[in-house]
Amino acid sequence: MRVAVCQVNSRENRDQNLSVARGMLERAAAAGAELAVLPEYVDYLGPGATAPKPEGVDGEFATFFATAARELGLWVHAGSFHEAGPDEHRTYNTSLVFSPQGDLAATYRKIHLYDVEIAGRVSYQESRSVAPGDETVVADVAGVRTGLSICYDLRFPELYRRLAVQGDARILVVPAAFMLHTGRDHWEVLLRARAIENQCYVVAAGQIGDHEPGRTCFGRSMVIDPWGTVVAQAPDAVGIVTADLDLARLELIRTELPSLANRRL
Repeated sequence: MRVAVCQVNSRENRDQNLSVARGMLERAAAAGAELAVLPEYVDYLGPGATAPKPEGVDGEFATFFATAARELGLWVHAGSFHEAGPDEHRTYNTSLVFSPQGDLAATYRKIHLYDVEIAGRVSYQESRSVAPGDETVVADVAGVRTGLSICYDLRFPELYRRLAVQGDARILVVPAAFMLHTGRDHWEVLLRARAIENQCYVVAAGQIGDHEPGRTCFGRSMVIDPWGTVVAQAPDAVGIVTADLDLARLELIRTELPSLANRRL
């Protein structure tokens, strides 16, 4: 199974962002990918005051990527977008997955929200504007069980263990807009840890570069095998990279090092 991770620099022009995303998907399809993964907030990453109005899972965002999936004959993981939330003050951070027929195959709402208060330094409460999801999601993508997550979820290993054990996932997907200052120390380490401990492929697509207001994302989109080896990594630029997932190797690793089967908790 060939996958593509698409690395973009989404900003405040939604039409331009979607145009770039479509171009990335076209490149992925031309490279023979069966699944293409886009980053978190692929359609808009800019000031809150000019953010697009939140939509449902049947809105313009969904229609755009459903059409792309159908026209390109590609499984599309559309990163994430601001879905209309439970009240007027909060949205959901939501991933949508579309089949090559353009059907909505899965919906995942980010569970873990970044709330931090450091006196005199940082005050950020994601939960003020985003509502948490409450369901883990594993989708069948091209016949392969694929667990869904978003960005900050990466720091919570219990989510991925549930996806791998209860959901029987073989692939773990991580669309992200990982900040530069944490990304350079934690991004690859955490991704490789999730791959090793769950004996899954990890497919991670990140935003890269500067975004208003005053945000810089790390990029380094990558694909990691169940042994923890980085098998593909994007350079520090907008673009795509592909990797072939060897699912027989995954099963061999699980047989020869049966850590999932040996667990006691």
